[in-house]
Amino acid sequence: MAKVLVTDSISERGILILEQSHEVDVKTGLCPEDLKKIVSDYEGLVVRSETKVTEEIIAAANKLRVIARAGIGVDNIDVSAATNAGIAVINAPTGNIIAAAEHTMGLIISSARHIPQAAASMRSGSWNRGDFMGIELKNKTLGIIGAGKVGSEVAKRAKSFEMNILAYDPFISSERASRLGMELVNMETLLGASDFVTIHTPYMASTGNMLSKEQFDLMKNGSKLINVARGELIDDDALLEALNSGKISTAALDVFRDEPNIDIRLSEHPSVISTPHLGGSTAEAQEAVAMEAAEQMVDILDGSFGKNIVNAPMLGPENQSVISPMIPVAELIGKLAIGLSEGQFRSVGLIYEGEISEYETSVLKSAFLSGFIQGTTNEQVNAINAPLIASARGLEVSEQKQRIEGEYSSLITAVLNTSQGQLLLSGTSSRDEVHLVRFNEYWLDIVLTGPYLLFVDNDDRPGSIGAVGTVAGRHNVNINFMEVGRVDLRGRAMMVLGIDDYVPNAMLEEMRDLQQIHSVRLVRTT
Repeated sequence: MAKVLVTDSISERGILILEQSHEVDVKTGLCPEDLKKIVSDYEGLVVRSETKVTEEIIAAANKLRVIARAGIGVDNIDVSAATNAGIAVINAPTGNIIAAAEHTMGLIISSARHIPQAAASMRSGSWNRGDFMGIELKNKTLGIIGAGKVGSEVAKRAKSFEMNILAYDPFISSERASRLGMELVNMETLLGASDFVTIHTPYMASTGNMLSKEQFDLMKNGSKLINVARGELIDDDALLEALNSGKISTAALDVFRDEPNIDIRLSEHPSVISTPHLGGSTAEAQEAVAMEAAEQMVDILDGSFGKNIVNAPMLGPENQSVISPMIPVAELIGKLAIGLSEGQFRSVGLIYEGEISEYETSVLKSAFLSGFIQGTTNEQVNAINAPLIASARGLEVSEQKQRIEGEYSSLITAVLNTSQGQLLLSGTSSRDEVHLVRFNEYWLDIVLTGPYLLFVDNDDRPGSIGAVGTVAGRHNVNINFMEVGRVDLRGRAMMVLGIDDYVPNAMLEEMRDLQQIHSVRLVRTT
């Protein structure tokens, strides 16, 4: 029987699960010093968001085997320190899925029938029945951007209202979409055909402001927009313009760019229905996350794996020297692949060349999937759960091993085939550093020195490099390195820039407008 410490308020159901097989102490409101004094007595620690599990706390926890976060995030836990100490970190990412889906449906219905506005009117003493003529959901088209766990649950509920469901999600198979009653389409088709549009994608560099003026212009006149995901996904200024013009008749928003200091232009707009980030705020959701965290903690303390371990698994000693250096290579290639690819995925393959081809490589496939899937979901993804998530989405990865003696002792190559063509990325490890060495037909040697990489497809001619650098300088964005690859003199070339700073959309658009530039793609690597 292990000892478990609970330092934040969680549902009693979660505590009861822990008490069935382990000794549990509930001590909430501890200051860091008090926690540090007692944490060494425990093998399990359960927190929510209030307790900060710092490197100092972890250093004092010489018996601790698992830290459980009763919620989706782990930002209050030093995961790196926990990993170094051999402590599993788990979370509960699925407990609030139903709550978020139901809140989305509530906002869809409210936007269709003007329920909040009508309630406010009644509260003021008015009876303005004629001002609140609504529309029915039956036979209307709902466009779902992001058909993951929450998006698919929204689809199920919308089908009960006899709505037609379109979905845009490059990372699920058409077969899975069909099983869920959704028609998989491209973004342009979805926006142009939908009466209601709801967004359920994670926020990252490539999805920031993914709904902006260009996208709003494609939408039906008078369509309705719902956001229960992240405020950063929508360009606020463009949304206000669309609301004022009537292009969007109603925006129902549960999330905002800067919470709680939200833009009052949106919250006070007469065509906006706003709620204060209530997507996961139900008694059932809070109970569910507590139970999910508790069940996983019991599994780990009893010698099994938790399904949502957010830090990396251990390697056997026979694989350490060869495979371990290639794990971050595989993960980086996965991150770059998801950031650089375009279109609907058709197949994904991994090729292992050189020394690694003689070893068990399943951990490399898992690491690749971890990097690949991180950019497509709000879940915490790791090398343990990534294959399960991929399987659930119908994403299969083929593997080949080739014992080829070449320039690199070991090389991992990812080959992605999409509706827009093929993407090829290769990487290796040298001197304990990850090197990206190939992007499609271009051979390079890139070592990461910042959080962003900017890939600029351009014509190899005088002034191209200077023009790109000038635009970056004009936007006060620092370039920490530049690597250029080309195939033929004065032909096509690829510039890869390491970027230290957040890159505004205006800078990317300005680069794309340069005559010698064919495409510009930004990828976050951390």
